[in-house]
Amino acid sequence: MKGFFKIMGIVEAVLCCVCTAIMLSLAFANVIGRYVLHSSISFTEEIVCGLFVLLSMMGTSIAIKKQSHLGLSIISDRLPAGGQRVLRVFGNLFGAVLSVFLLYLSAQMVKTQMALKTITATLQWPAWVYGIFLPIGAAFMTIRFLEAAYCYAFNKEVI
Repeated sequence: MKGFFKIMGIVEAVLCCVCTAIMLSLAFANVIGRYVLHSSISFTEEIVCGLFVLLSMMGTSIAIKKQSHLGLSIISDRLPAGGQRVLRVFGNLFGAVLSVFLLYLSAQMVKTQMALKTITATLQWPAWVYGIFLPIGAAFMTIRFLEAAYCYAFNKEVI
């Protein structure tokens, strides 16, 4: 199981780096185009927005793994260690339920996009090409929430 989570961590990191590099390159090319050529590259916004969704989802997955996502700890900080552990397990299980719900809804969205054959405005690509980023990210988030819940429940270190 450790190998799976290590590979998952590598995939998350690579996706984040690739998305960031492509987004920065496209945004920079668009700025240069505007100021030097006095013409905007219209398709860059569409790609950058789509990649931003994937980057956000992968970043959320990484934050779950590192337990560095936003949280309110005013109550849990006042509890004994056992109570804190129970709240962490519950919180991560609740996060897993929410991310499964997001996974279901986003998969339905992609299914609808495919059925209706919707296309993007600028590049005229199938809309599901960008839409698929949501269920992929939700799947990563679900796995990470379940991993964290398991690790807190059994006093294991999150991989």
